[in-house]
Amino acid sequence: MSPSLLALTVEDNAEQTELLRRMLEREGYEVFSAPDAETAIAAFPEIQPSLAIVDLRLPGVTGSECIDILRSRFPSCRIIVSSVLDEDEYPRADASLPKPFTGAMLHDLLAELTQ
Repeated sequence: MSPSLLALTVEDNAEQTELLRRMLEREGYEVFSAPDAETAIAAFPEIQPSLAIVDLRLPGVTGSECIDILRSRFPSCRIIVSSVLDEDEYPRADASLPKPFTGAMLHDLLAELTQ
């Protein structure tokens, strides 16, 4: 997978995962989807994401813990937190995408991150 345009999604809701995949592919990204943090972390030897969209409410390892590991392993990876939680509960990230969101919201956010 090309590290320059690989997006990692960590989301336990299958419908949300597919929605993110379609939106990101329209933006030119290849997408690696993980249903939980453990799957994402196990894939790290095979992938080098330039972007990660991480849900906070995950089974097992939390989204916040996954973000910490992502930051240590891929310091140049842009991290977007996507959650139904209040934004004041989000960990430090490059951007936030509160749920529910639209394709236009994701497009605008990606444009801001790449400026």
